[in-house]
Amino acid sequence: MNAQDLIVAFTSLFIVGMIWIRTRMQYMRRGAGPLHLAPSGRVYFGAAIVLLVAGWFAAPLIGEALWPNTGATPTLMRVVWCLATYYIFIVVHRVLKSRGTEVFTREA
Repeated sequence: MNAQDLIVAFTSLFIVGMIWIRTRMQYMRRGAGPLHLAPSGRVYFGAAIVLLVAGWFAAPLIGEALWPNTGATPTLMRVVWCLATYYIFIVVHRVLKSRGTEVFTREA
């Protein structure tokens, strides 16, 4: 694995962490007890990881198809994919909340 691949791997891990923190903050209330990942939350984060893994393979191909002869490196396209995944999951979480589906729950 070269240095550019390590950058993308770190970026992907960072993005999963940012999705986790941002989503978890939406459920914070003082003194209400610890939060636990709901079954729908497992699907939510599993989908985020699957999307990031798919981006590892798809992003360079999509980048080359949309912007041929620009010199956009696979690393750049993968990092852009990671950022797009973060923003997509903001929308996904809002849709889940509007439907009453919780990613994190509190056990009584």
